[in-house]
Amino acid sequence: MTTSALHVARTGLDAQDVKMRVIANNLANVNTVGFKRDRANFEALAYQQVIAAGSQADSQNKLAIGLNLGTGVQLTGTERIDTQGTLNTTDNSLDLAIEGNGFFQVQRTDGTIAYTRAGNFKTNAEGILVTPGGLPLIPQIQLPEGVSSITIGNDGTVSATVDGQTEPTQLGQIETARFVNPAGLQAVGSNLLIETAASGAPQTGAAGLEGRGTIRQGALEQSNVNTVEELVDMIETQRAYEIASKMIKATDEMLQYVNQQL
Repeated sequence: MTTSALHVARTGLDAQDVKMRVIANNLANVNTVGFKRDRANFEALAYQQVIAAGSQADSQNKLAIGLNLGTGVQLTGTERIDTQGTLNTTDNSLDLAIEGNGFFQVQRTDGTIAYTRAGNFKTNAEGILVTPGGLPLIPQIQLPEGVSSITIGNDGTVSATVDGQTEPTQLGQIETARFVNPAGLQAVGSNLLIETAASGAPQTGAAGLEGRGTIRQGALEQSNVNTVEELVDMIETQRAYEIASKMIKATDEMLQYVNQQL
């Protein structure tokens, strides 16, 4: 029994250690543009059935309850919480935010498409809209030389006014993508997510249509991390970790007592 208690307490330590790591990552990214907080999900490990409920107590009676012993807890996964972050106005014409569902599409160096909520775009030497890491926005938008102003509509339509011209020129349209299960997207760092079998295929098109959110120019979506909530979770996790460690200490003292007395 005491050996089993050590194992159960150990699984509790492992579980709380993982939860603390998730909380630490959330807090570390509190100021990361477009970041979505994660939540660690756990479930009970298999139970050991010692006595089955309803088994015969004697020739005439059956047991009303059984004897089942739990074996601990395990991590089932981390879930990204895709609630809307606060939109902060920046007045930068290349800063974009999505109000509602959807992701910007960017092309990775291996040619695959990644998805992001971070809309702090820049231009490279060729005038192409790219992420701070240099990944081009898809569909590709290229600004001509001598641009004096750029306007991006709620549907993603990009127009620019060039020096010497009075009428703006339409350069293209930024498309967004939405997923049936956005929580199934895999985070790969650099504010990027990639498609998985769990997320389903992307549904791309103009912003504001078919459940995709609209685009706001001159604003950035902040992370949806609530510092106060994370700190409360951190305290609860720390207390749970301490209790599990005390269980290990108490079980060890019980074992020492048995060894000394017997």
